[in-house]
Amino acid sequence: MKNSATKIRVSHCGRLPTPAGFEELSRKLALGDATDAEVNDKVVPIVAGVVKRQAAIGIDTLGDGEFWSTLAFKWYGQQMSGLSTRPLKAGEVAAMRESTRERDVFKTLYADMDRVGTIACIPGERPIPAAKERMIVSGPVKSKGIDATKRQLDCFKAAIAQSGVAVDEAFVPALAPGWLDHFIYNEYYKTDEEFVYALADAMSDKYRAIADAGYILQLDDPGIATSWDMLKPEPSMADYRKYIAVRIEALNHALKGIRPEQVRYHFCWGSWHGAHVNDIPLSHIVDLALKVNAQTISFEAANVRHEHEIAVWKEQKLAPGRMLMPGVIAHATNIVEHPELVARRLGEYAAFAGRENVIAGADCGMGGRVHPEIGWAKLEALAEGAALASKTLWRR
Repeated sequence: MKNSATKIRVSHCGRLPTPAGFEELSRKLALGDATDAEVNDKVVPIVAGVVKRQAAIGIDTLGDGEFWSTLAFKWYGQQMSGLSTRPLKAGEVAAMRESTRERDVFKTLYADMDRVGTIACIPGERPIPAAKERMIVSGPVKSKGIDATKRQLDCFKAAIAQSGVAVDEAFVPALAPGWLDHFIYNEYYKTDEEFVYALADAMSDKYRAIADAGYILQLDDPGIATSWDMLKPEPSMADYRKYIAVRIEALNHALKGIRPEQVRYHFCWGSWHGAHVNDIPLSHIVDLALKVNAQTISFEAANVRHEHEIAVWKEQKLAPGRMLMPGVIAHATNIVEHPELVARRLGEYAAFAGRENVIAGADCGMGGRVHPEIGWAKLEALAEGAALASKTLWRR
């Protein structure tokens, strides 16, 4: 990613609010059912509008809104062989986030959330139907090629051209193996390591396609943090770190041949609006996150459960050229951060990481996590706060 000798650059984590009326077409994209005519005539203009809006706000490294992967397990199921679905058995869940130790403590809270089919508790949120099946590995997991990814990338390229915006830098997210395994269940491989490396090998084509197209590859890997509360019974910390280390090693295996300067690694503690009192402390995983062959690390820093962990980052020795993209706006509250608060947070990171090595980011995607109007207002506050921080840091 680009750094700057003149200002704090601005980006975000990918998912943007879905434009009104676009929900069903977005589902068709994830399912692979959208026609070429629909992509060219409807999707490209919508993404072009999103590109223009990001540029107008002042976002330097922008995205396509991540509208293709609203149904993640269906979207990635298009791109890998060896996967199938089967009905849920008694006591099973469709995704690991549906079974956590925190749920065992806050039973009424999560029962109420499940009853209304929501994970973000926002006005207008569309209920999520209860899952009746799970995706499983039923044979060797292999890449199906990059056709689906290329379709998305070509759409983004066409949208940028149609927008008329001179885009400085753009990024495209993709899931890391250590997050894919939270909704793809192994029923084929003999060991966990074989399973995770198979996912990594299958994803490597997609990673290279994004980088080869000239975009920043953002690797979404909430699993490094959220797996802690999803493994039952609670593992020892040593066992947990071994579990995560395998996933980091597999991810680096999938990244071979891609320059770290083109890679951004994002992790968080999950986008659902729960209590999060059982989140693993950053201090237990930060060294593992820094092993990823990525120039830039994107992470939650505005979250009230983790904002204090800036102290952990201060203790780290960052490699030359390593950049930090702390989230300075949160996806877990409808309150819009004041630009001066954003500026203060950025200044605190710049004080030890170097102003040119800090990018203004978000805790997670804004789409589907806060009301659309709030999401865009937060992004505006992000850009305004970065501008304020830049004036102070460069004394302009």
